[in-house]
Amino acid sequence: MFLAFDRIKELADKQKISLNILEEKLGYSTNYLYSLKKGNPKSDRLQEIADYFGVSTDYLLGRTENPNLADSQNDPAVDNLTKQAIVLFRKETEGLSDSQKERFNTALEGLMKTARQLIQDDSNWK
Repeated sequence: MFLAFDRIKELADKQKISLNILEEKLGYSTNYLYSLKKGNPKSDRLQEIADYFGVSTDYLLGRTENPNLADSQNDPAVDNLTKQAIVLFRKETEGLSDSQKERFNTALEGLMKTARQLIQDDSNWK
């Protein structure tokens, strides 16, 4: 699985984040990614990492040199930050019931409106 580790490291380097930060963002234990040098990742973990970077699992596994996902390849509206937000959303809502997901969405919508107001007010960033 050394190739998967190399590809993950390369993708993290391109985004200027350390593997430790990536592990934190994905909720993995410290040095989990380094363990991929010796062992195989679980398929769900591999998918989470691929989703985070907006690449296919086949790319991480070295089955293709094309990092683009088939469905996002021609969609310029889906940038890496959007893909990262989707991964984080999936992670935070995993295991919730439908009604809990609805409440989560309502709370998140309110938080996003507040965040938008904060970032538009330059006095908050001095």
